[in-house]
Amino acid sequence: MLAIVGVTAVGKSALALAVARGLGDAEIISVDSMQVYREMDIGTDKPTEAVRAEVPHHLIDVADPSEDYSLTRFQTAARRVRSDLAQRDRKAVLVGGTGLYHRAVIDDLEIPGRYPEAAADLEEEPDTAVLHNRLTQLDPVAAARMEPTNRRRIVRALEVTVGSGRPFSSYGPGLGAYPPRDILQIGLRLPRDEIDRRIEQRYHRQMEAGFLAEVEALAARRPPLSRTASQALGYKELLAHINGDMSLDEAVGLATTRTRRFARRQERWFRRDPRIVWLDARAGTEWLTDQVLVRSDKQGLLV
Repeated sequence: MLAIVGVTAVGKSALALAVARGLGDAEIISVDSMQVYREMDIGTDKPTEAVRAEVPHHLIDVADPSEDYSLTRFQTAARRVRSDLAQRDRKAVLVGGTGLYHRAVIDDLEIPGRYPEAAADLEEEPDTAVLHNRLTQLDPVAAARMEPTNRRRIVRALEVTVGSGRPFSSYGPGLGAYPPRDILQIGLRLPRDEIDRRIEQRYHRQMEAGFLAEVEALAARRPPLSRTASQALGYKELLAHINGDMSLDEAVGLATTRTRRFARRQERWFRRDPRIVWLDARAGTEWLTDQVLVRSDKQGLLV
């Protein structure tokens, strides 16, 4: 198994497809927390039906957008896919930008259970700063690992800490540990200004492809979008436009800004992992594919 990681719009999917073609006996496992949702196609930049027919893709379109898809569910599904591929003597290429999902597969993370009552109580507090302060008191290690404004992660850490009576940071070796694995991780990098340009261009392309109509259809569906699905970058802002909270230009501009910030967070996340081999995406898909195949061969991944 090998993994291709990096920030949004860096070119991961194109490289994964080229590598899978080069291997000849590989299938792709999507590691994207939003591509799991059906009907969310344009905004998540899913591979086309033609591409998926040529090279099998897994963990795409596996959930209804009314569902809150969880890390545990993804990890369980990924284990099943890997087992199936192994039985069929097929190789796995992981690709996507959801860092925690990658770690769940690569390091087989111990994932805490769910405590709905505790989570519901926490959601009643509107001030994320108050919740972060509470987490700092109960589990300072976990609090130090996350942005004080990342409400979803903070609530999750508190949910586990309060619900289980055990600090969230005590589960497994922690995200700060990077044990050796027989998995080649290739990271793609580009200058930040190039990533920013690509993000803006992608939103323009998606709008021309009918992104707004896609979101309008999702907004009208019943049951409605889950909290997780409705927070997806691009979808969140266009939903706000549909609700009359901002103009279309403002929505696209805000989505672009937020996605650029998200790319910075992705960059920091992946940079912390010393096991990742970094390649310059400007070198071109052909050269990058050769590099990945050569490195895979050296690690015995092509046997």
